[in-house]
Amino acid sequence: MRWLGLVLLGPALWAVVFSLVYGLHGTLCATASGPEDLGRAARLALVGAWLLGIAAFLPVFALIPERSGQAANLPRIGLWIGLVATLFTLFPVTVTTSC
Repeated sequence: MRWLGLVLLGPALWAVVFSLVYGLHGTLCATASGPEDLGRAARLALVGAWLLGIAAFLPVFALIPERSGQAANLPRIGLWIGLVATLFTLFPVTVTTSC
């Protein structure tokens, strides 16, 4: 059961970071008077949340034991999938100015 939890850890962590960044984005856009009103502090908050989410993956890689074999590498592959998904799906939200 621990192995399955480790395999799903990467996608689960991506889902948490995705929800937090998009929730922050929605809250900031709701308080702004328009897309161009999303100021520097709001942009920094989005980028900071995104970078913290990326940083959250790094200590988790240390939890995965180094083993050989195809099944033993699946948890590490799952973490890489979650990390790449976090980079790819949240980059546009953090760098564009549209609400």
